[in-house]
Amino acid sequence: MQEDFLHYVWQHQYFDRTDLRTTDGQLITVLKPGYRNADAGPDFLTARLQLDDVEWNGAVEIHLKASDWHRHNHQTDPKYDQVVLHVVYEADQPVQRLDGSTVPALALAARIAPHLLQAYHRLLEQPTSLLPCAPHLPEVPEITRTSMVERALLERVEQKAAVVSALHQRLGDDWEATAYHTLAAGFGFQKNSEPLARLAKALPLSVIRRHRHDAMQVEALLFGQAGFLAENEATATDEYVSKLRHEFEFLRHKYSLHGTGLAVHEWNFLRLRPANFPPVRLAQLAAVLHARPALFDALLTATDLPTLLRFFQVPTSAYWREHYRPGVAGKVPALGKSSIYLLITNVVVPLRVAYAHHTGQQEQVESAVALLSMLPPEHNHFTDDYAALGFQHRNSADSQGLLALHRAYCEPRRCLHCAVGSRILQRNPVGW
Repeated sequence: MQEDFLHYVWQHQYFDRTDLRTTDGQLITVLKPGYRNADAGPDFLTARLQLDDVEWNGAVEIHLKASDWHRHNHQTDPKYDQVVLHVVYEADQPVQRLDGSTVPALALAARIAPHLLQAYHRLLEQPTSLLPCAPHLPEVPEITRTSMVERALLERVEQKAAVVSALHQRLGDDWEATAYHTLAAGFGFQKNSEPLARLAKALPLSVIRRHRHDAMQVEALLFGQAGFLAENEATATDEYVSKLRHEFEFLRHKYSLHGTGLAVHEWNFLRLRPANFPPVRLAQLAAVLHARPALFDALLTATDLPTLLRFFQVPTSAYWREHYRPGVAGKVPALGKSSIYLLITNVVVPLRVAYAHHTGQQEQVESAVALLSMLPPEHNHFTDDYAALGFQHRNSADSQGLLALHRAYCEPRRCLHCAVGSRILQRNPVGW
């Protein structure tokens, strides 16, 4: 058993409350169980209880064994002086606050119905290759599953938006620079997101802005700072790369960029198709930066999918349509729709949500998330497995929600925090 189960039982009061008493005999009336504390300190805050004839307002701490109080050193932590009830599965010893006063305890071992415990163990003891709740999903109404996927989606979007908001703060509240950094990382498409984020730091937008009018100079800055313009066997006789190198040497000296760039070994090529190689993505990013001088405004105000597609569908320079690495020839396809859909998901939507929170426009959060419903579903073994189990998978909003559900709830087995898991437990007779 995990403490999470007792948190769940206490929060929903799923135990026998008949003649409820502390271990020393005080009659307990739960007026309000309190709310879960996500920060340091007691597990539930602002609880209201009546012990005999006295009403108490304070915190509730939960442990499997009462002795865990001492094991966690709560007796020396003033934050736990506010605890008015110690809820435990097994009351193996009395515990004290910092001032030496004893904390009233409630033991739940004899008050939790066996059916609820059995349902809990069945839920968490499924083979790891399956969703923990897979055998029980037919018991769960579709509306419960759908609302949980929507909740997981919003949590995922908010997490991404929080990263953008933190970036915006670090960049001195400059939304155009925030769009540039977010877009650069987005063009890394997971495998090279981190190197591209570092490249954006090594090549400030203020420098790019001064040369946006010249596509070759934008390429020289990006490829030079990325470390791809060093002379080698492949590029020794390549005239275009030589021009980029010459241009970059001039610009590097002009803007004191020496020692701030990346090296070739910092980029990931392993298990990538040539169309996804970092130089290809850099060329595509360079094309967008050259053709779209107002990144943030364009990404913020696009009202439909065709407009966003046009924003990203910018042809690269002729050289990069015929080379997937400097000096290495090969036909390179244009940025495809599937890649643009990922950029909308990982760049446009989080950027818009972060801005909506910054300006207090909650309706814009809903508008941003609605963009995901315009995109086709993403197919991978996670989303396909969930779809096979009956979850709706109609568009990218569903895909993102299912991925979030898997990573935040199913994989770590946080079933008690999930509406689906909670519904399965609620359907089992518990006898209170």
